Amino acid sequence: MPRPILIFDFDGTVALGDGPVRAYARAVAEQAGLGPSFVDDVAAGLAATEGADAGSAEATDDAAIDAYDLVRVLAVAAGATPDALSRGYAASRTQLASEAAPITAPDGLAAFLADVDAERILVTNAPGVRIPEALSALGLDRHFDRIVVSAGKPDGLADMLDGLGDDAAVLAVGDIWRNDLAPAHERGHATALVGGYPDPSASPDFHARTLPELLPALSDWVRAHAYAR
Repeated sequence: MPRPILIFDFDGTVALGDGPVRAYARAVAEQAGLGPSFVDDVAAGLAATEGADAGSAEATDDAAIDAYDLVRVLAVAAGATPDALSRGYAASRTQLASEAAPITAPDGLAAFLADVDAERILVTNAPGVRIPEALSALGLDRHFDRIVVSAGKPDGLADMLDGLGDDAAVLAVGDIWRNDLAPAHERGHATALVGGYPDPSASPDFHARTLPELLPALSDWVRAHAYAR
């Protein structure tokens, strides 16, 4: 039996901080001709979810599923077009991990990834623009065995999981249930949900506000499945 497999999301899971989201908000405001108050509204929305637990709040039909989606929700309400959102996102990603869009890694993640006896896969819907630079800035540039960008989750993750084989022991880690975790859950794999955006359909095996809180449980899971080989 192969080694256990850990699948990590990038934005909001491995890469923390609202720098890239604020860069996105600024770029959308520029592309859509929105006023400075738009960026202030995004900042207020981010503050409202800071410190929240994904299992402690109720989601509404128009609720954002993550910080980037919060920008979309507020921008559409302010009159932004899909094209302005797309151009704004593309522009903001060129600033990833720069002073204009700083990021940080969760405490203890680098050490965990360096020591864990598992295949480590990073899967993100983001394009590959500045992902190598971002991982270097996070101190994680040598800690993933495989990196998948423009993944098209959830469908892309579902296809990837189907290709791993029936014997694969998989634990998916992410902050958006429907994109990062639901495909794994549907296939009987383990899931770990982190963050403050609620989803009433979420039923993860592990759940915490921050990834460092989850690392002991992830370590236990890997050890249990490594011993089962």
